Amino acid sequence: MRKNRIVLLLVILTLLFAAFGCKQEPENKVVRMSTTTSVNDSGLMAYLQPAFEKATGYTLEITSAGTGAAIEKARMGDADLLLVHSKSAEEEYINEGFGEVRVPFMYNFFVIVGPADDPAGVAGAATAAEAFKAIAEVGATFISRGDKSGTHNKEMAIWKSIEFDPEGQSWYESIGQGMGQTLTVADEKQAYTISDKATFLAHEDSLSMLLEETDDMKNTYSMIVVTAERFADSNVKGAQAFVDWIATDEARQMIAEYGKAEYGEALFFNLD
Repeated sequence: MRKNRIVLLLVILTLLFAAFGCKQEPENKVVRMSTTTSVNDSGLMAYLQPAFEKATGYTLEITSAGTGAAIEKARMGDADLLLVHSKSAEEEYINEGFGEVRVPFMYNFFVIVGPADDPAGVAGAATAAEAFKAIAEVGATFISRGDKSGTHNKEMAIWKSIEFDPEGQSWYESIGQGMGQTLTVADEKQAYTISDKATFLAHEDSLSMLLEETDDMKNTYSMIVVTAERFADSNVKGAQAFVDWIATDEARQMIAEYGKAEYGEALFFNLD
């Protein structure tokens, strides 16, 4: 009899352990996205977010900054997913060896904008390199983001391509701000700057778009899932759900149509 009681007690303890001791944590349904200002300031993420959340049941928490700052959030464990646009900075991050993969998925174009009277003759240039050379030759005021963003990295690559360092020039001003504020300052000073096309079109100012869609101005966006190898609590499943959803026909169609109703043209293009 005593033996039966002991067996019964062991069975009860086993059941209790199975019910409570092995209880699984609920799935994390929040995906922290760290992204660049261009997809936020252009309105693209606000446009895509409700459709993603409805399709998957996940909730996006979006923060935006220049690509350098956006990637740093992932390094600090404050993001599950990156959506950025600076290949060199992305590859540097991936080469740190935590198993991340860069997934390019769409592009738009950088544009050079400036005053309507275009004192440097940028509108007549065939490439961004020619345009920057013309600006430097006449000493026309140029406003740089100066924030290690994807746009700033692109600007510096163009200066490097013509073997010219603008730092210290009286006509060159680096302000360390995002794209919207840079466009505002350029407008106030009737100066030149480089912008992604989507943010420029979404920004109200008097500047003119002087050079666009040249071969050296393509601007590719990529996604990077922050792996559990880097941070154990990274929501890899939720981040991968966004990567997978972006590849669906629904998401690709939304990206292809964005901007057409308001601006008469698409602001972003899917990579094939």
